[in-house]
Amino acid sequence: MPKEKTAYVCESCGYDSPKWIGRCPSCGQWNTFKEVRLGPASGTRPAAASLPASVGRPAVRPVRLHEIEAREEQRLDLGDAELNRVLGGGLVPGSLVLLGGEPGIGKSTLLLQTLLRQGGRRVLYVSGEESERQIKLRADRLTATAAGGRDAAQDVYLLCETRLDEVFRHIAEVQPELLVVDSVQTMSLEGVESSPGTISQVRECAAALLKYAKESSVPVILVGHITKEGSLAGPKILEHIVDTVLQFEGDRHYFYRLLRCIKNRFGSTSEIGIYEMRAEGLRPVANPSELLLSQSDEELSGVAIAATIEGIRPFLIDTQALVSTAAYGTPQRSATGFDLRRLNMLLAVLEKRVGFKLVQKDVFLNIAGGIRVTDPAIDLSVIAAVLSSNVDTPIGRDVCMAGEVGLSGELRPVTRIAQRIAEAQKLGFARMILPKANLKGLDPKKIQMELVPVGRVEHALRELFD
Repeated sequence: MPKEKTAYVCESCGYDSPKWIGRCPSCGQWNTFKEVRLGPASGTRPAAASLPASVGRPAVRPVRLHEIEAREEQRLDLGDAELNRVLGGGLVPGSLVLLGGEPGIGKSTLLLQTLLRQGGRRVLYVSGEESERQIKLRADRLTATAAGGRDAAQDVYLLCETRLDEVFRHIAEVQPELLVVDSVQTMSLEGVESSPGTISQVRECAAALLKYAKESSVPVILVGHITKEGSLAGPKILEHIVDTVLQFEGDRHYFYRLLRCIKNRFGSTSEIGIYEMRAEGLRPVANPSELLLSQSDEELSGVAIAATIEGIRPFLIDTQALVSTAAYGTPQRSATGFDLRRLNMLLAVLEKRVGFKLVQKDVFLNIAGGIRVTDPAIDLSVIAAVLSSNVDTPIGRDVCMAGEVGLSGELRPVTRIAQRIAEAQKLGFARMILPKANLKGLDPKKIQMELVPVGRVEHALRELFD
């Protein structure tokens, strides 16, 4: 009998070693090596043997770069404007897309309602987590919102299977034009001697699906689990081999969900999609500003409106702050939807450059709607909201602002200021505070709102509170 071989693989990055190591030499993490069984034959790659027999590929040869014809990739319209934009205009044939997110965030709902919108395109939905009856109940709930009604489900094939070898056999029978696997952590190959979800199984299953996608030109969408730290579960090679990595995020206590693009070989990674979770499914949000702004006409202290941009989409959002006397010796600093380290930096600027002492004050910051904002142009509204709460003086609801704050207290210019101004005008704002440097290139005749250019933080605060 051939001897069974084992290896040790890092759960963080996929680095393998013939013996156990305390610290991974590749990623530097401690105690991440797990033992995996390789089976009798070392280095076996069952993925190639598991592909459908109908998938063929002509012999390849080296080609000169100038001989290659450059043409735009044909994309498949998924019937979802938000998803199409995040993918770069649609789904590219033969691409491998990985969709990750927290449990219960709506990954399966998003994909199922997308499949129900295809209408005439034969799709195969492979589920390793739910039964056929469970998926049918969800599909009936989503059918009312899908284009084409119940007729849209005629070309959707459902397969509840965890053995990838059997999945490929059914793929050869169905010949789908779109394949969805939910999720890759539940799939397993017979030639890999380990349980589903382990590093070796995830790596081999992803490699098999990648080969199928490239050789058949059928786009494949994989659903991936995430770890408690928020990163995608499995080896890092899973993110390397796929063409696109999408992150579906949001607070389950809020209605809004954000679809971010982390990696995209066929488009930009600066796009985001915004959805609203409803009982009948996920509804794309065309104008997020109207939903993210408070509808109350009452002026409250500690609230400032920021003109921010996520991807290439401008929207206005409420920045809420609460400053109170510290009940204990050490003041608290808490931020939801904003980087806590940047908040500490802005508080230091506010104390050093403007002269407001917040050493003995608790500061709590919240970005409304459960959305996490990374745009540095929100700095000015954060400082304004903190100071408004500290002095208990409200900021007018017809004022918005945008500006990045430097360590010396200066306001640095922000990108795409014309789009921010246009969004503020559309929502009826009367004034906008912005850095002086952003006035260059703007046409005053096309702007129907008052622009207040400022150069430093103290000047902006004087315009707000004097």
